[in-house]
Amino acid sequence: MANTTEYTLEKIAGHHVEETLGHGALVDAKHASDEEHAQSLWQAIKANKSAVGWSVAVSMSVVMEGYDTILIGNFFGYPEFQKKYGHDYGGTAGYQVSAPWQTGLSMASTVGAIFGGIMNGQLCAKYGYRWVMIVALFFMAAFVFIIFFAQSLPVLLVGEILCGFSWGVFATVGPAYASEVCPTNLRGYLTTFVNLCWAIGQFIAAGVLEGLINRPDQWSYRIPFALQWIWPVPLMIVCFFMPESPWYLVRNDRLEEAKHNIKRLSNDKTEEQLAGQLAMLVHTTKIEAEIVAGTSYLDCFKGVDLRRTEIICVAFAGQILSGSTFAYSPTYFFEQAGMSSSNAFKMNVGSTAMAFTGTLLSWWLITYAGRRTLYVWGQGALFFFQMILGILSATTSSKGSLWAQAAICIIWVLIYSMTIGPIAYAIVAETSSVRLRPLSVCLARTTYQLINIVSQVLEPYFMNPTAWNAKGKTAFFWGGTALCMFVWAYFRLPEGKGRTYEELDLLFQKKVSARKFSSTHVDPYAMESQEGLVQVQSVQSQEETKEIK
Repeated sequence: MANTTEYTLEKIAGHHVEETLGHGALVDAKHASDEEHAQSLWQAIKANKSAVGWSVAVSMSVVMEGYDTILIGNFFGYPEFQKKYGHDYGGTAGYQVSAPWQTGLSMASTVGAIFGGIMNGQLCAKYGYRWVMIVALFFMAAFVFIIFFAQSLPVLLVGEILCGFSWGVFATVGPAYASEVCPTNLRGYLTTFVNLCWAIGQFIAAGVLEGLINRPDQWSYRIPFALQWIWPVPLMIVCFFMPESPWYLVRNDRLEEAKHNIKRLSNDKTEEQLAGQLAMLVHTTKIEAEIVAGTSYLDCFKGVDLRRTEIICVAFAGQILSGSTFAYSPTYFFEQAGMSSSNAFKMNVGSTAMAFTGTLLSWWLITYAGRRTLYVWGQGALFFFQMILGILSATTSSKGSLWAQAAICIIWVLIYSMTIGPIAYAIVAETSSVRLRPLSVCLARTTYQLINIVSQVLEPYFMNPTAWNAKGKTAFFWGGTALCMFVWAYFRLPEGKGRTYEELDLLFQKKVSARKFSSTHVDPYAMESQEGLVQVQSVQSQEETKEIK
């Protein structure tokens, strides 16, 4: 570093990050922030290849959750599974797992994920992402034994609950880790990659189920369970060698290790660039500590963090409220509507392929459109197609109508995978404060799971021929919840595209309207060294500079 710089690693090592940084440290931090803003996408990828690789590797754990999510839901329409765990209701209904047991099995992993997510928030804040992931993967491998050897519905239920503990960890660590190790330009792509992993898991499950549907024995459903053992051990090895998040290390005053891990995550950075990057992390942590101190779940509901908690919890719950529980279990829906099991599972493969394609297209969309735009209009489009599907189901029962409903369902999945599905992960990871991220992301995930439980209680009753038997008319209900999410997002969801975490901190502190986030200019480094004043100025109105004390 230059001789004029007051900030060196040796000078602050062992000190708390809340201590005031010198003027030279602010200059270094501002240079690092400006450099991050100035990078193009390809420059950011080239300079952070290691961070991209580690983020991708950690997010791959979500493949297991996506795999199981579609597995259980589609087993309800699987002939051998129905014979093993269901009862013969006679007539056109045939073998069916009863609606209460469908509800229980659908909810099982969700209940486990709620408790796993809550514990994960505290554990990650204390022990970091690395060791929490290793332990979760170990228990995942152990709990798969229970569902593989289950001979009754109660044992299968317990196994799903226990597996849910680990899935709750995977779903929260993936986006949180990606958001912390990647620069601003890559943050959206790597957090939405979590949704691609979800789609990959669903696509694999759909292919496995379609390939085994005609096998006339217990292995038709036990082989899909056994395939879950493929992932844990390789991922445990990956996590053992992965660098811990520098943000976690800075929050815990381990600055020497933080600088070392910044070096591991970046490519060819000079010592001055490394020190500047560390200064930016320290500076952001200091700003947040000055706004509100504390790192407990209660702190997520205090001051400016209350608004941030609302945004990430409701935005994440919007994945369910858009109707994903209905659209992502198309096999059972198609079968109850009159389609053969073979054709229903073929349609399921096509649906998951659309989910994969849609997530890839979302990377192109977020390059040009903001998170807010994609989320708001995504919910609007999903509402529209749910209404069309419901109207078709209510007005005619012809074979042509059935295939039209199937086509609309697949289009719905494509739109969801281009907008709400992946963008929700970016919103959750970006909007949460750095200081409270492990906790707030877990709160968002818990809210998602609670809403998911309600949907999984309702959905079997909507669809099961022994219960409400609403079939495609179920879309009217989920269309209504999607409309509610559209209204909420329009008035409450801010735009985080292109913002560093320092800028987001100040925008929330200033209580800027959600619709003005993208048009408000913030300079976190326009400070008077003694008083710590921050300038915030509206680009549109060019109002006088105001001071945030």
